[in-house]
Amino acid sequence: MGMVSNIFNDEAIKKLSGNLGIGHTRYSTSAASEAVNSQPFVVHTAHGALATAHNGELVNAASLRRQVLERGVGLSTHSDSELITQSLCLNPNTCERDGPDWPARIRHFMTEAPLSYSIVIMLKDKIYGVRDPYGNRPLCIGKIVPVDVDRKVKVEDAPAEGWVISSESCGFLSIGARYVREVEPGEIVEMTRNGIRTVDIVNRPDQKKMSFCIFEYVYFARSDSLFEGQMVYSVRLQCGRQLARESPVTADIVSSVPESGTAAAHGYARESGLHFAEVLCKNRYVGRTFIQPSNRLRQLGVAKKFGALSENVAGKRLVLIDDSIVRGNTIGPIIKLLRDAGATEVHIRIASPPLLYPCYMGINIPTREELIGNRMNPEELARHVGADSLAYLSVEGLEEAVKLNRQTKGKREQSGYCTACLTGEYPGGVPDLEW
Repeated sequence: MGMVSNIFNDEAIKKLSGNLGIGHTRYSTSAASEAVNSQPFVVHTAHGALATAHNGELVNAASLRRQVLERGVGLSTHSDSELITQSLCLNPNTCERDGPDWPARIRHFMTEAPLSYSIVIMLKDKIYGVRDPYGNRPLCIGKIVPVDVDRKVKVEDAPAEGWVISSESCGFLSIGARYVREVEPGEIVEMTRNGIRTVDIVNRPDQKKMSFCIFEYVYFARSDSLFEGQMVYSVRLQCGRQLARESPVTADIVSSVPESGTAAAHGYARESGLHFAEVLCKNRYVGRTFIQPSNRLRQLGVAKKFGALSENVAGKRLVLIDDSIVRGNTIGPIIKLLRDAGATEVHIRIASPPLLYPCYMGINIPTREELIGNRMNPEELARHVGADSLAYLSVEGLEEAVKLNRQTKGKREQSGYCTACLTGEYPGGVPDLEW
């Protein structure tokens, strides 16, 4: 338990040996934030150790759990990772010779559980990367190249010193890897010392559209990550431009709630012709308030998280851009901070639509009652938080921004996004939840 930088210090790294490995940083959803639910999940089989780590949440975990228990397998946690691992260890009733046919077992699992996951599965001599058939959660491939290879050399022409697979591409450069491509929806890739190859592709049920989580663009992904051939930063910039077209306001400066609102604020400033200026100074030693476990801690976190740059604020009419409003606890104290610093007007513009529905696919938004967008319309919310006005980006505007520069493989009409938290339209239908 704890931060990666604290746990994996120099001494811990020296103890790691071998030529392949997987890791995971946990964001608790269906199971509690406890050490027992941490990943990777490891089991020891007759054919050696099997380790699994995943991002996402199984929407049919309850029925899958029953299937595993009915096969005589005990489960010691509520983690989806254990459920995935034990499902893979069960023979899918196909004829296996010379040991397990892991691609067949993975395919069987994917047909039983089409949503929502990206998974890495490690055996003694190989790693499998798996993305759900809807492509709901991201997964991409990188190639480790020699440090002396010129950046002008195309990645496909550069020699490979190793291969990596990750939910996001932003970590590749820091380890000397280059982005190659995304794992396609439903694709199973195999990494060995001989390289990387596709071993199978599982199609979506009834030829439904891809449903990549649009909230990855809005909030979760780091801005230098690549999805669908475009950088997340450029999408957020375009969201700001679209927001300026949809909800203009007379003001002196545009600013952001750093860091995730900054790209959209630059887009809003460019489209509106207003000057961008920083108005909040972020304390880099405080974590994300959205992920704090209680409202009181979130509200206290805001006070510790920001300071106001009063010279930029005093006497100014300000447009403040944020990426999203979830529970509405953080924006009110920020507005008060800016007014205390001398702002004459504070207009809030949100670079995403209001969150209205819970997510069952890996984002910690469990109830509609917690979401401020269900309790107040924009005018009511503006009064509640002390803003002069408040407006959201439309769902159509968000989709337009995301689609502007994307590079899709195959049929463009088959590509699509999960907007369930915004519209209530779930890619696999509303899950039948029993937990």
